[in-house]
Amino acid sequence: MIILNETIILDPEVHTEWLDWVKTEHIPAVMATGHFTGFRILHVLSSPNEGFTYCIQYNADSLNHYEAYEQTAAYNLKQTHMKTFENKLVVFESIMQHID
Repeated sequence: MIILNETIILDPEVHTEWLDWVKTEHIPAVMATGHFTGFRILHVLSSPNEGFTYCIQYNADSLNHYEAYEQTAAYNLKQTHMKTFENKLVVFESIMQHID
């Protein structure tokens, strides 16, 4: 399994609005692409950063599924995320592979 991990560091003033938006708009849009089989939202409690830090993890069956997402849908979804909360967040991505 491949995991797309998005770490988001938020300005405290948009924390509640962002969490609602991500649950009702962003994650459903990412999942609607059909490239991921599941997701989870994690609140990072021990972050060295100021503000609120979250991770959203999306599960893909293979690297090909993740790469198809990157080629077809990722750019527009990322742009919408950044424009909706312009200057209020920072996003870092990492791709991980689950090891049994």
